[in-house]
Amino acid sequence: METVFDAPVDPALVERSLAPSTFGSMWLDIPRPDYPALIASLTCDLLVVGGGYTGLWTALHAAERYPDRRVVLIEANRIGWAASGRNGGFVDASITHGAENGKSRWAAEFDTLEQLGLENLDGMQSDIERLGLDTEWQRTGMLSVATEPHQVEWLRDGAASGEGQFLDTQRVRAEVDSPTYLAGLFSADTCAIVHPAKLATELARACTEAGVQIYESTNATALNGGGGRLRVDTATAAITAGQVVLATNVYPSLLRRNRLRVVPVYDYVLATEPLTDLQLARIGWRGRQGIGDCANQFHYYRLTMDNRIVWGGYDAIYHFGRKVDPAYEDRPATYRRLAEHFFITFPALDDVRFSHRWAGPIDTNTRFCAHWGLACEDRVAYVNGFTGLGVGAARFAADVCLDLLGGKPTPRTELQMVRERPLPFPPEPFASIGIQATRWSLDRADHSAGRRNLLLRTLDALGLGFDS
Repeated sequence: METVFDAPVDPALVERSLAPSTFGSMWLDIPRPDYPALIASLTCDLLVVGGGYTGLWTALHAAERYPDRRVVLIEANRIGWAASGRNGGFVDASITHGAENGKSRWAAEFDTLEQLGLENLDGMQSDIERLGLDTEWQRTGMLSVATEPHQVEWLRDGAASGEGQFLDTQRVRAEVDSPTYLAGLFSADTCAIVHPAKLATELARACTEAGVQIYESTNATALNGGGGRLRVDTATAAITAGQVVLATNVYPSLLRRNRLRVVPVYDYVLATEPLTDLQLARIGWRGRQGIGDCANQFHYYRLTMDNRIVWGGYDAIYHFGRKVDPAYEDRPATYRRLAEHFFITFPALDDVRFSHRWAGPIDTNTRFCAHWGLACEDRVAYVNGFTGLGVGAARFAADVCLDLLGGKPTPRTELQMVRERPLPFPPEPFASIGIQATRWSLDRADHSAGRRNLLLRTLDALGLGFDS
């Protein structure tokens, strides 16, 4: 059974559309301040390892909670250079990677998790406004679209359970005009969109204004938890700290125990040149909603402030050995596939060209959302596994890390979701065999009216999975 995205597309159109594209994240084409590298050893109360969203929110909120403490943040590369500067800019309220995942894993506390997620999204908006952060924040809401007949009932069910407003074919195409749309589910309050790199850059500015010391080009190489204090070694210096938060996302953790809990999955993105008013009018995208389709292999897309369409998803590529390698990012076959799917979705935009193409690894775990832990006599907190939905959840994760280090129970630390750890992925070659079999099965489900085969049903029963 074919899906709508199996339709043929003129190869010449695809090649013309990609010809002007530059390889590299469009978001990072902005002025960004440089922070010094650490060249001399120092002592601090809290050391944050990692200069993405999680590390930045941790440092900022720590400085605000404990203004008398010395907070230091180190980043191996540059602030926001990795996932925080390459994502789609969707700030979703969900901290469980969607309602379905949350309900299936933590049914008894799901209402609490939903409320905490909305409070976190509201709190993020409040922080951005309070601190005057220029992030291009827009509380646009999220539109989920059905592109296959079996997905329509999924959206009806979502509306019946309070996840949003159901839109039939006519109404959803009145919002955004695509011949692939059969129905929609619109949630007005659960999603915002931002400029990802501006969010990271502005958070760093807020951190420094709150007294945080930031060091770039400072790679943490080892963590020593012996004695009364912690020591983190870098290539040029040693940092002695009372407490440490590890916010290294998909990159190898300083704690060996975490090495099997996360695998890197590569996600790919295209961005168009700015659409003219006429081009934008052809598809009627006036509400600027974030959009995602309902397939297992899904697409996500949104408009930028200058009316580019950022278009990503579908392929989720795992490479043998859990490797993170820049060589995996420029993958022509995937960019061509994404371009084909773009023109299937918006055939009225056949004169649009792509200005940028880029990719990056996502930290995926077997439960699809963040997990936390403590180490070194509860002086080190860590979080990993956002699985592609971390722009908003990173702020919540940062607060959990600080709560855990505080040593006293809070409503966040008492959550079953926070107290549990996901099952690890197996070592190679079993990880690769299992992941590739799961990817094949997810594709088959998309081509079989959503029916899940024995492997997927078994993984569902065990609470395991693979996603991006």
